[in-house]
Amino acid sequence: MGVTQRGGPPPGDPGLPADATLMEAAKAAHACTLCAPHLPLGPRPIHQLHPEARLLITSQAPGTKAHLSGIPFEDASGERLRDWLGLDRDRFFDPRQVAILPMSMCYPGRLPRGGDAPPRPECAPLWHPRILPRLGNVRLRLLVGAHAIRFVLGPGLPLAERVARYGDSLPTHFPLPHPSWRTLVWAKRNPWFDTQVIPALRREVSRALAG
Repeated sequence: MGVTQRGGPPPGDPGLPADATLMEAAKAAHACTLCAPHLPLGPRPIHQLHPEARLLITSQAPGTKAHLSGIPFEDASGERLRDWLGLDRDRFFDPRQVAILPMSMCYPGRLPRGGDAPPRPECAPLWHPRILPRLGNVRLRLLVGAHAIRFVLGPGLPLAERVARYGDSLPTHFPLPHPSWRTLVWAKRNPWFDTQVIPALRREVSRALAG
């Protein structure tokens, strides 16, 4: 829980004292270069954190637009996600309401055959245990994409079944597909996502942010 490793942190990890605040942890995460040798555009950790946040989004990794702007979900997938949640930009980007902590805080690059590479495996195991305990007001955690779902809920179920059975994860977690353009095709094959899951998602998000 946020303590530096025995013998000191590995190269590129700024470490974190056990008594650090959330904002100190966020600053340390911004300084992390642990994955630098594997990042084609270099390290630029992106997150949105505040101790008052009541909704937490654990997504996959920033894309190129987010890497350039430094703003998470500043692209078409972000517009789609905000529509799913029933949130406008002001509420979504208000860190006192919504926290965003990806599986990989830096853009991981592209796969040889196209598409974004998966999140770097070093990031979440290092930073999530340091940051999550300091987000003490979170009421609901959205797990956006297969990588986040497997990391938090464990392997075993296909994505569609996990999303269809979202009620199994409530009231603390809500699994979702990644809001990329590919999900438009997936949603057409699974019409229950728009008719059942989205209304339930909006109710849960509203509940989490109420009060």
